[in-house]
Amino acid sequence: MVDEEEHVTTTEARAGATPHMTRYVLVIGTGLVILLFGIILLVAA
Repeated sequence: MVDEEEHVTTTEARAGATPHMTRYVLVIGTGLVILLFGIILLVAA
């Protein structure tokens, strides 16, 4: 058995594409939390 290092590119190591959906989920989720807290603040006042 030969111990040789195999070098692969970042894309090959990930084995796929990165669709950048995380940033949309983060922005929408943060916006909804702010909106919800605003509604709670208005109702509680």
